[in-house]
Amino acid sequence: MTKVLIVEDDKEIRGLLFDYLKEHDYEVSEAADGKAASLLLRENIYDIILMDMMLPYKPGDTLIKELRNRKDDPKASTTPVIVLSAKSGMDTRLEVLRMGADDYLVKPFNLDEVLVRIEVVLRRSSHGEYTENADSENSISINGLSYDLTLNTVTFEGKPVKLTAKEQKLLLLFLKNPKKTFTKANLYESVWEDEYFYEDNTINVHMSNLRSKLKKITGTEFIETVWGIGYKLSRQED
Repeated sequence: MTKVLIVEDDKEIRGLLFDYLKEHDYEVSEAADGKAASLLLRENIYDIILMDMMLPYKPGDTLIKELRNRKDDPKASTTPVIVLSAKSGMDTRLEVLRMGADDYLVKPFNLDEVLVRIEVVLRRSSHGEYTENADSENSISINGLSYDLTLNTVTFEGKPVKLTAKEQKLLLLFLKNPKKTFTKANLYESVWEDEYFYEDNTINVHMSNLRSKLKKITGTEFIETVWGIGYKLSRQED
């Protein structure tokens, strides 16, 4: 059974989400403030987290940072997070994605949409239903960077590389297709499984984060920009 943690200080919203997800066969836990959520996250591993940003005692951005910096459990550090916020501005949405969130829902939201968002995020994350073809090799390695298809983990020369679920999915596309140049539409439709809109800056944010992390740990531009087209894996030796 899929385990969901709801972190929301509004009792009514938290109750609605709790009851709705329980009715749809999710195992649901809840926290009314950031301190309580932090304790739960240290003691448990969830498949997905629904989180408000404005929380008592400890804000949502701090919780996301703590989660992404988990060193004791790679799976915990990549747990998908869907942010619930009353702020609808594009700047806020992009900042939340930069923090490491996987999706963003504006309050008030439709409960059916929440369910669909959860299903989509789980499908594309290592915590969901996504599996590789049984005929595939156990890992893909290029120039010291290795993606373990069984564990859904990434390492560089044996050292763990911390990526969000979306960043992992993006990286896997490049590793599987080392000679292909991907347009933004290709990437969005493959990872987000939705229609791409030209003015949507989501791909730019996630690609910037992914490239920055890979450069920091490998010392090279692992993914390069093909101006006017999109992105491709830099020329690497096997």
